Amino acid sequence: MARFEKSKRYKAWIGLVLFMLTGMAGRAETPAVRAKFSADSVLIGDQFRLEVEVDKDMMEIIEFPVFKGALGDSSELEILGESLVDTLKSDGRRITLRKEYTLTSFDEGDYRTGKFPVLYVDKNIVDTLWSQDSLRIVVNTIPVDTVKQTIHDVKPPIHTPVRFGEFSGYLAVGLVGLLVVAAIIWLFVKKLRKKSLFGDKKLPDEPPHVTAIRLLEKLHNQKLWQSGKYKLYYTGITDILRQYLSSRYPIKAMEMTSKEIIGRMEKESLSDVSMKRLSDILLTADFVKFAKYIPNADQNEAAYTDAYYFVEETKVSDPVAAEPSIESSQFREEKTPETTDEKEER
Repeated sequence: MARFEKSKRYKAWIGLVLFMLTGMAGRAETPAVRAKFSADSVLIGDQFRLEVEVDKDMMEIIEFPVFKGALGDSSELEILGESLVDTLKSDGRRITLRKEYTLTSFDEGDYRTGKFPVLYVDKNIVDTLWSQDSLRIVVNTIPVDTVKQTIHDVKPPIHTPVRFGEFSGYLAVGLVGLLVVAAIIWLFVKKLRKKSLFGDKKLPDEPPHVTAIRLLEKLHNQKLWQSGKYKLYYTGITDILRQYLSSRYPIKAMEMTSKEIIGRMEKESLSDVSMKRLSDILLTADFVKFAKYIPNADQNEAAYTDAYYFVEETKVSDPVAAEPSIESSQFREEKTPETTDEKEER
């Protein structure tokens, strides 16, 4: 019985010792950090690498530091780029991670940056692990022997002949610009001299009553009301009369209503017959355009006749003016003004 109890105590002590050894072994397996430069010394301006390796358990988490353009506090060691974290090797649960930084320096010196830090996270533990060795790099410059090496002056620019292709594009753009400016000036001068684009002299403006009579005759020959286009017919007559009144009298007839035109023309020294002709035409046209009134044939012909005689009775007589020839009348003939109502009718 005593031998059994003694054996039991030995087993308990052996289990305790194994447990402690296992815990110590687990704590000893923390990540190992190794860091080194790809060279011990470099020339100024050359690129070199900082190689960092971390040996750790696959369940442990480590984070590499983030640098802002320079390695640690050594602002002379500029970081040009860095690689992604790569798995260098894997052995069971142990893996080795690798990361490289590309650096350069433009200042001569012996730079000692100390040990490389890595952030370590394991369960509730957050710590900083350091590399085993300190980092050191020597940046050298090329010595210049001023005794053996002669310093020369800066060479002057080399004179080369000018080729046509070097300025042909600018020449073409300049010629086009000159042509455009010349065309603008020519059109402006033609306009000042009242000449057309073809060099013909601009014909003198005809009297308002001549224009009105010609347009009325042209409108009458279109046979608009005979084809049921009453609105276009009366709109054409009233527009011709409004243009005539605007040219003949100091009123803006194109912007006035029929009632305003009649009230304004009552102040002019017109005969009762002429005033009645104008009133009948304007009022009948308003009924046709706005009330869809359909006049009979006699009213339609009377509208044209009243407009014709109204212009004849109110025109400014010019006994000296010669009657225009047939060729001149054909040359100056223009279209009847197309009104908004005509566009809507189409």
